[in-house]
Amino acid sequence: MIDLEQPSPRPPHPDFREAARLWAKIGVLSFGGPAGQIALMHRELVDERRWISESRFLHALNFCMLLPGPEAQQLATYIGWLLHGWRGGLVAGMLFILPGFIVILGLSAIYAVWGHTGLLDSAFAGLKAAVLVIVVEALIRVGRRSLKNNAMRAIALAAFIALFAFAAPFPLVIVVAALIGYAGFRFAPDRFSSGGHHGAGADRPSVIDADHPGRPASWLGSIVAAVVWSMLWAAPFGLLFAFGFGSSVYLDISLFFSKMAVVTFGGAYAVLSYVAQQAVDHYQWLKPGEMLDGLGLAETTPGPLVLVLSFVGFIAGFRASGDLSPLLGGALGATLTTWVTFTPCFLWIFLGAPWVERLRSNQALSGALTAISAAVTGVIANLALWFAAHVLFTRHAVVETGPIRMSLPDISSLDIVQLALTALAALALFRFKLGVFKTLALLAGAGLLTGLAS
Repeated sequence: MIDLEQPSPRPPHPDFREAARLWAKIGVLSFGGPAGQIALMHRELVDERRWISESRFLHALNFCMLLPGPEAQQLATYIGWLLHGWRGGLVAGMLFILPGFIVILGLSAIYAVWGHTGLLDSAFAGLKAAVLVIVVEALIRVGRRSLKNNAMRAIALAAFIALFAFAAPFPLVIVVAALIGYAGFRFAPDRFSSGGHHGAGADRPSVIDADHPGRPASWLGSIVAAVVWSMLWAAPFGLLFAFGFGSSVYLDISLFFSKMAVVTFGGAYAVLSYVAQQAVDHYQWLKPGEMLDGLGLAETTPGPLVLVLSFVGFIAGFRASGDLSPLLGGALGATLTTWVTFTPCFLWIFLGAPWVERLRSNQALSGALTAISAAVTGVIANLALWFAAHVLFTRHAVVETGPIRMSLPDISSLDIVQLALTALAALALFRFKLGVFKTLALLAGAGLLTGLAS
């Protein structure tokens, strides 16, 4: 009798060019902040191509969630490094950033000169609706795989409540989840074991699976990575002094955003208020309210939301360009901001990932990372709700009662057009299975049509 349930064969290891093409595709389509970007990578790398298994994907994600900076870009760098070493990580990380940087550079120039983006706003409205549905799909996918028992569901719920209702610091939520998982494994290893992540993936072998040895860690390699990437991080400062910009706005930009690169736990939202305060009140780079305009541009472009900082750098350089033309000064400011913001991300991965891989067999650590996976589900749920509120409603109010602090939408401000676009995106993705690219293209076109009709 023929066995119809034979496991599928392990896919071949992708060559470097094939991987580079996929990273370029992900970079172009990575809309919607970390939740949408992680969902896109999960679909492309785990579900469709099986380049990495569910457990290894979550293991890498858990580590990246602990780092300062954009976790989705660092996750791409980590997986690229697993597949093709340092050059794979470099290409994956750079291609994740580059399309969004080019777009935000252009939009920042349009904003600085004209103050608005015209019909682009309408196209972005459609993209926002598509991204919201992609985020919901990510929540369903990740939740189905990481919430295997009531302990994991409780951790996810607690993480969601801590972020949504109490505005708890993002790093605190992740650290507490890790401690719970570490201790929980000691007392109930069956509930805090990462083995539940394999699930259906056990019948679908992957290029990088649970048994893949990873890449070796060495002290020499760590020292080389630390020296090389620290020098690259510091390079703009030497160049600024060498070309006579030692007392310019560009040095202030480089210093300020280098500091932000170290403390941006939780992504752009976590530091938005602080950056806005410093950029408006202290440095006077922006006018009140312009930070939110920049966030709106960053939300609707591919790449990490932290690219909103590139918008700030552009406006700062544009308005204090000195002997340079305003547009050239803005481009220099945005480039410096992007460089000092993202170069440390490569440092964290190339320095830390080999040791995280080495610790993968540590069962107690595995318990901590399993709990973080559950907390990440709560984090994605909070991001999804936040994104839905800002896509579907035009007005919001902050409710504060004792330790409770929540941002709630004004129900009367429901945007019917955005609701219709979101429904169209849900039909395209869930009912007709159009895929991410076709859904994004369809909704961008639908958004443009609504803009032309209004």
